[in-house]
Amino acid sequence: MNMLRAFFWFGIGSLLVPAQVAPVRDPATSPEDVAAGGRIYRSHCAECHGVKGQGGRGPDLTSGELRHGSTDEALLKNISRGIPGTEMPGIFFSENQVWQVVSFVRSLSARTPRGSLPGNPAVGGALFRDKGGCLVCHMVAGEGGRSGPDLSRIGGMRSAAHLRSAILNPDAEVRSPYWQFTVVFKDGRKLSGRRMNEDTYSIRLLDGGEQLHSIPKESLAGIQVDKSSAMPEYASALRPAEIDDLVAYLASLRGR
Repeated sequence: MNMLRAFFWFGIGSLLVPAQVAPVRDPATSPEDVAAGGRIYRSHCAECHGVKGQGGRGPDLTSGELRHGSTDEALLKNISRGIPGTEMPGIFFSENQVWQVVSFVRSLSARTPRGSLPGNPAVGGALFRDKGGCLVCHMVAGEGGRSGPDLSRIGGMRSAAHLRSAILNPDAEVRSPYWQFTVVFKDGRKLSGRRMNEDTYSIRLLDGGEQLHSIPKESLAGIQVDKSSAMPEYASALRPAEIDDLVAYLASLRGR
């Protein structure tokens, strides 16, 4: 009787244990699939992620570690549906074609050697806060300004080469949210800042002191747009070793 009871409870217990679900695996991994995925990537993804996947408007894909999921299933979902709250759109391809893109993205991290960077992140962090004055415009972990991009996760979004280029040549790529707008009032006054929003009747600017202004267009004589970067050029302000330190610090910023 005791043996029957033991078998009974063992059977009930096995029903209560959650079933192990096998992870979804990419079925399209042949060299032909990777090549096909590369063609789709270059026509639809390279504009944001870079031809070699090292980041631009979109994250660096060569690390193999992605904020919104690095499994095959997560990549399939993010590529197919896009990522809400980001600039990442979904793409309208068949599931097999998306799997081919997944295979190509995997190949980007496989072919990129992960070496250590020159420079000292701790020294770079001190430069970022002091000599560089970067916190005036940029925020890291809730500290700093908002006139430039939040850099709290920049190390997981951009390659070290892209970060170095942005420091040495900030005008090379300036996204439209960071263009400088200057409104000229009919009485001759001027006000400059980032355009936060605009409609038919008004424009809203965030000025250098992080004050938001809502300005009726009927009060304006004109609007001027400066598409150059407000970021200073550090090529002459910092020594090469200091640039290495600053890049190493930025590359280490991956959020929590």
